[in-house]
Amino acid sequence: MRTNGRSSLGRLALGVLLSALLCLALPLPSFGADPEPKAPAPAVNPDCAAKPVWVTLDGWRVLELRSVPGAQKLDDFAARASRRLRQLARDDTFQPSQLVVRGQPPYTFIGIDSDGTFLTEMAVEARGAACFGLTPQALAERYRDELRVAIARYRKSNNLRSWLEGMALALLVLGVFVLWLRLQLMLNRRIRDRIQNPRSFPLLRRVRLLHQLLDAEQARGLLQRLRAVLHWSLLLLISYLLIPLLLGFFPPTEGIANGLRSQILDLVGGALGAVVAAIPDLLSMLVILAITVLLIRTSNAWFSSLDRGHIRLPGFYPEWALPTARLAAILITLMGLALAYPYIPGSNSKAFQGAGLLLGVLAALGSSAIATNIISGLMLIYTRAFRDGDRVEINGTVGVVQERALLVTRVKTPRNELVSIPNATVISSSIVNFSFSRREIRQPVAIAPTITIGYDVPWRQVHGLMLAAARATPGITEEIKPYVLQTALNDFHISYELNAFVKDAGTYRETLSELLAALQDQFAAADVEILSPGYHAIRNGNRSTVPKPDA
Repeated sequence: MRTNGRSSLGRLALGVLLSALLCLALPLPSFGADPEPKAPAPAVNPDCAAKPVWVTLDGWRVLELRSVPGAQKLDDFAARASRRLRQLARDDTFQPSQLVVRGQPPYTFIGIDSDGTFLTEMAVEARGAACFGLTPQALAERYRDELRVAIARYRKSNNLRSWLEGMALALLVLGVFVLWLRLQLMLNRRIRDRIQNPRSFPLLRRVRLLHQLLDAEQARGLLQRLRAVLHWSLLLLISYLLIPLLLGFFPPTEGIANGLRSQILDLVGGALGAVVAAIPDLLSMLVILAITVLLIRTSNAWFSSLDRGHIRLPGFYPEWALPTARLAAILITLMGLALAYPYIPGSNSKAFQGAGLLLGVLAALGSSAIATNIISGLMLIYTRAFRDGDRVEINGTVGVVQERALLVTRVKTPRNELVSIPNATVISSSIVNFSFSRREIRQPVAIAPTITIGYDVPWRQVHGLMLAAARATPGITEEIKPYVLQTALNDFHISYELNAFVKDAGTYRETLSELLAALQDQFAAADVEILSPGYHAIRNGNRSTVPKPDA
């Protein structure tokens, strides 16, 4: 029962508040006053002021002035006329019907007829009447009627009854506002607590896409910020709308309220008009967006078929498919943006063009290094230097390629270090790809350790020991037989190079380590030292280092 009572009370308060705000959108009654006179379109005349000046009474515009007789200043004349009009409106002995028009060429006068005595208050000449496309007599009569209406309105609104009615309505609106404010604050607290509760919003737990983009804590933080923005925006909006509504209840501030109300309505009307005017452009943008998305999906499907081998193009390698698909998507997106740009609302404004110029300058200043790395990345893709997962050596860094992006290449070393190398550095360095041979030409890659042995050990024995070490290493394949090369006859020793082929390039370092260990074991078992001897020979009968012929 308590919940139903609160809901009924909330609906009642909301209905009263909406009714009060509806009064803001509609012209408020001026306690019996006639509507404000509409100004005619300004005439094109060098004697007429470009911007009209108004004679006002209690904030209301009464007479529109574009020219005054003689050499008087328009603003000073309007100020004096406004003060005089206020005096007449407050003078209870004066009746609006006493205002009359009399013609005395070259002027037509508006004045007060008091017991047969005519007191001039305002003069109209032909020059001022021409600004409105009227005769002096017609303009004077219109001024007279507007003055009568303004004085009658002022007297009708400035009385005790009007003040009491205004106070009563203001108190009612304030009471509704306070009630709505309490309900709004209570609703805001409940929403805040509900968002903070981990068991709330099961959508956050069910939608997989949300889990990929945000975790639960980040999603709750985002919702809390959105709630705060909406809460304070609503409070500020209702409070601002309340100001002209309250001012309109009191005669001295009714003109100010009408001005604020006009500003609000002009703003809302301008926004709605802009939205309506932008609908054709928005529809054009939607059509361009739909075509762009369709082209991107078609391109992605085509290149996916190339990547899977369902479609084959001569000279086009499957590993080029996905990078080319990304490039094609970027180009199609840029074309779509270029086509949609003229339809963006405000694209022709100075602010929009200034922002575009600023972005262009920033892009020009920082694009040289970025463009170099992007072009280098494209060259790496289409030169097929390596793939993701290949074991490579780049600029002294040995490891497995983890990512080949447009700007950098990331290599994971055997020590699980991730090294990011700019593509401009990669393209300017020599690249050793240990995985290319097995993948492209179906042959294993070789490792070639070198040892130096003195001349006193027969070379055939050294060859045999090195080949035996290769056969004893598990990571060495038998697809291609290992072999030994003598690469140099140095002053004191011979350089022997063992070429053995590994089964898996991914175990290159491990296999090399095992092969070096096997070499040590074989030479140790044969009692042959792996060293580079140095000699200082004096031919005094010492034994020669030449091996025996039967060796």
